[in-house]
Amino acid sequence: MKIISGLVGLLLGAALGLGSALAAAGIIGPGMKFGGAVDVSGWVSDWTIGSEAANPWTRARVARHGLLALTKDEAVYFTRNTDQAGDRLIEDCTYRVSGGEMPALWWSVTLYDATSYLPANKDRALSFDQTKAGLGDGGDSWSFIVSATGPETGSWVSSQEAGNFDLTLRLYKPTPELIADPEGVLASPAIEKLACGGPA
Repeated sequence: MKIISGLVGLLLGAALGLGSALAAAGIIGPGMKFGGAVDVSGWVSDWTIGSEAANPWTRARVARHGLLALTKDEAVYFTRNTDQAGDRLIEDCTYRVSGGEMPALWWSVTLYDATSYLPANKDRALSFDQTKAGLGDGGDSWSFIVSATGPETGSWVSSQEAGNFDLTLRLYKPTPELIADPEGVLASPAIEKLACGGPA
């Protein structure tokens, strides 16, 4: 009887451990969820990423989702998968992403599909960055369109073959003020839904 109860305990422990690891890595369950340490208008981050304070679940998320996990002095990452209305970002809709100066030396916004990979399309338009924003040329704001097909004019990030997707904002060499108070310093980009089921 002791052998049977020991085997049951061992199997139950193994199942719980495996389930925890798979969920933390985003392989099963609702997907990547940060620890809630930082949430700036829906753009979420875990301020322990890239530090010795990162727990095993955070390290699993980092490994699974391909973050470089640089220290906060080098880079910080924010991810969002909903628009301003709180609706899930989906390939079938067209969005305008807009913002202004970012508190970092250089920044980018990149689109990833639900499996945390770049979508399998050949549009070569999966990221928008500071070099495309045109700030410093008399402008203090930028915007780009996210859609499955490109607009006639303007900057574009392709969501073709992305299904449900998210956007990752990377801030390289962030300012000390951002590191100290991300919620108070970051003016996070807005994601406005323009249309669904066709061109905007």
